[in-house]
Amino acid sequence: MSTTRGVLYVHSAPSALCPHLEWALGGVFGAPVRVEWTAQPIERSAYRTEYAWTGPAGTAARLASALKGWQKIRFEVTEEATARTEAERYSYTPTLGVFHAVTGLHGDIMVPEDRLRHAMATASLGGRGLAESLDELLGVPWDSELEPFRYAGDGAPVRWLHEVV
Repeated sequence: MSTTRGVLYVHSAPSALCPHLEWALGGVFGAPVRVEWTAQPIERSAYRTEYAWTGPAGTAARLASALKGWQKIRFEVTEEATARTEAERYSYTPTLGVFHAVTGLHGDIMVPEDRLRHAMATASLGGRGLAESLDELLGVPWDSELEPFRYAGDGAPVRWLHEVV
């Protein structure tokens, strides 16, 4: 099985859920996981964290499955491509649910041909408009809702890269 890397971003979680989320992460990784929680200034009594991980391909899907049941959180999880798997991104908000996308080398969302054809056919038959369908395929509603949470304010931790390999 291929090993890959990724990052989990919990953009907001109520304080009471933070230890439970760590427990859920431990269940995915098979070992206790402890993360540093910082206040999320956009939402009262909420916290945020990020966790860089290494694991088998498919770990992002397992993380998204483990966390999507927690209705009061917002998160994103990414997974890098391997020689046998595509890169992926999952986003979750309580109002929109889960968004999943395959991503290209530079982080671009790759939309499968059949989904594009379906969007065009639906629009041509008088259904949902093409622009609205394409926005959904690209995750625009999730990005719009998560964007304020991504920039958590002046107190957000910053990681400086001193050497890139």
